[in-house]
Amino acid sequence: MNHANLQSEYLMQNNTNWLPAEPDLNAICEKYRDPIYSLSQAEMPAIILRNAYSPAQCQGLINRFSNMGLMRDEADTNSADKRTRIDIGTSLGNRGSEKTRFLAHAEATHHLFQFLFDGYGNPVDLIYESLAALSPGKEVKVAREPDGSLYGPAIFRVHYETHSYKPHIDSVKYREQRTDYAVYRFEHQFAGVLCVQNADETGKGTQAILHRCLWSEDVQPHIAAETFDSYAAENGIENCQVNLEQGDLYFFNTRCIHEVPPVQGTRARIVLAVFIGYSPDDDEVFVWS
Repeated sequence: MNHANLQSEYLMQNNTNWLPAEPDLNAICEKYRDPIYSLSQAEMPAIILRNAYSPAQCQGLINRFSNMGLMRDEADTNSADKRTRIDIGTSLGNRGSEKTRFLAHAEATHHLFQFLFDGYGNPVDLIYESLAALSPGKEVKVAREPDGSLYGPAIFRVHYETHSYKPHIDSVKYREQRTDYAVYRFEHQFAGVLCVQNADETGKGTQAILHRCLWSEDVQPHIAAETFDSYAAENGIENCQVNLEQGDLYFFNTRCIHEVPPVQGTRARIVLAVFIGYSPDDDEVFVWS
């Protein structure tokens, strides 16, 4: 059985009560006393805020990015730029090996974001404000080094045809082991993702498949060998397929094994994304990209 058929089979088999918390802050905060703590314990696969940002403003920002040359025009099939992912912002994962350059790039991103959203609601502020509401008693702030140097506040990721993410985790502690960065101190790491545009032109699209499986050293060999789908099927691991519409925002625990299906067609999948550092006994929640 090939990879796609196997994945389809166990998606259909896993009728689960492991369901996202949604659709808005009021409903979620009524059900969960401390939503971010519940997410850290993988009590739910994700927190989803539906229609958090205006779809019309999403489209306006996309047009602005194209006009400014920050991303290529999807209609330009003759472009010499063949990258399947373009970042608008600063990626710790891609740039963190050179700390001084990473922090300098992040400073430039802060400058760009000071005017990039003029005339629109600030989608970065939306993510931070939503996270603060989900994190009672915590101070949500841009991640920073002890000397005050700021990380990137958020990043737009523009994914073109064929781009995908195989089953993996995101973690400065367990995967990247960035011991020289302040964010290493946090016990848990999350991601926040705002859907700016789906690759599926009908409006809905799968942003991620989240598996009810927290990373451990026992699971790592299956990730490294790209056999996690078989491992999940054999062990009856539940999963949640996160389908979003333009303007939806969701948060998930990045220690849960997760994957993103490939983009199909000429329409780009565009998201505004952050990573989040959290510890139950820490008064601060750090956010970076």
